[in-house]
Amino acid sequence: MAQRFRDRAEAGTLLAAQLGEYAGRADVLVLALPRGGVPVAYEVARALSAPLDVYVVRKLGVPGQEELAMGAIATGGVRVLNEEVVAALHIPEATIAAVADREAQELARREQLYRGARPAPQVWGRTILVVDDGLATGATMRAAVAALREQEPGRVVVAVPTAAAATCEELRAEVDAVVSVLTPEPFYAVGLWYEDFSPPSDEEIRALLDRAAYEQAASPEA
Repeated sequence: MAQRFRDRAEAGTLLAAQLGEYAGRADVLVLALPRGGVPVAYEVARALSAPLDVYVVRKLGVPGQEELAMGAIATGGVRVLNEEVVAALHIPEATIAAVADREAQELARREQLYRGARPAPQVWGRTILVVDDGLATGATMRAAVAALREQEPGRVVVAVPTAAAATCEELRAEVDAVVSVLTPEPFYAVGLWYEDFSPPSDEEIRALLDRAAYEQAASPEA
């Protein structure tokens, strides 16, 4: 196994190889966390012959240190806080609320942009593979999982190409399974484990989702 992925497409192909038990199953739905999770999830969904959609989650960055997550929000009004970061930096609730309000506007914009006229996917009773390009603190993924749980899926599986080992262990208490191709130590940051980690554009994301929808509609299973 290479120590780094060439790009998100290669990462998705390698991740799909570890998810073979979900291939060809009518109950499986692949949900990508945009933006970076979509190119990964596209390869997973195609390999498994499963439908693909997005699940929009926004990280709540610490003001002045936006890369540091103090929490995240997800569709459905769910908010998850990284209590350790909030306590260590003495972040007041008013600051958290202001950041959350701003990110909620972007969340709504992205949902409309990425999904367009397509209805939100049905989650109840299904096996959900939640895919991102990697897990550092896991705040964004935890927000997605919390929101999904409210819709009563049958199983929730977190699937990523690379993750911090400690984050994987924490998530295993909240989901049915965690699958990661690489769990390097020390981890530092997701982008270190990709040769090309340039962010996909909104147009690229929409194109991948449209292509996945077309391929799924044209498949024999459909």
